[in-house]
Amino acid sequence: MARRLVTAILLLALIVPVIIVGGIFYVALVCVGMGMAAWEYDRIFRRARFFPSIWLVVGGSLLLLVVRALRPGWLDWTFTVLVLAAMVVFTAAYEAGRHDAALDFVITVGGFTYLGWIGGYMLDLRTLPLGGWWVMVVFPVVWLADTGAYVIGARYGQHKMFKRISPKKSWEGFAAGVFMGTVYGGFFAFTYSHFGPLHLTILQGLVLGFVLSTSTVLGDLGISLLKRFADTKDSGDLLPGHGGVLDRLDSLIWAAVIGVLWIRLFLL
Repeated sequence: MARRLVTAILLLALIVPVIIVGGIFYVALVCVGMGMAAWEYDRIFRRARFFPSIWLVVGGSLLLLVVRALRPGWLDWTFTVLVLAAMVVFTAAYEAGRHDAALDFVITVGGFTYLGWIGGYMLDLRTLPLGGWWVMVVFPVVWLADTGAYVIGARYGQHKMFKRISPKKSWEGFAAGVFMGTVYGGFFAFTYSHFGPLHLTILQGLVLGFVLSTSTVLGDLGISLLKRFADTKDSGDLLPGHGGVLDRLDSLIWAAVIGVLWIRLFLL
């Protein structure tokens, strides 16, 4: 627990100022994080004896993020070219004798799609009007919900949510996470509306916190599915007490997507 807390404090000391400053610094932070997560994604499947193209998984994810940030009009054809390139690579691999090349192709496309395309919503969240404030609503709600779920689940968790995918997750921890996320959604709405430029009622903040804390757990479970498939506990060991970078970004990827869609539909 102590290592987990120290790592979290150090990460926040790095991440929060970059979120506030935004611009190229925020883009660089997202690219570094997603690039490392893409490398871990590749390692997960290699443990299961599949061989995605690390160049396309990592390089494709980074290319999609950079294009999204600098030339969004080029995004569709960039994604299309990456998919076609992957098909060429693995068609050649099959001809050369790699029997599972078709599955390697699917894993590769899934990697840069999930981490490069869908992960790019982290950039979209920051580019919303008053984007820095919205990031500092969405991400902290998820961080605090995860913390509440971890602490209460570890102490009081008795009823397992998904025994095969994530045996340590409990309904008690999930309920605690939803409660924390909902309450802090209302708290941030009140605070940022009174001492900042957001026009967000407490009720709107509570609803946003509830939606985020109930849905983003699916991002965590989705990456757990991949890890269980490869019979590994963590995506990596870079972050003491937390595992790998992908282990920390799994919920935030979903949070960014849901946050952008919810804010655009109901709050702008």
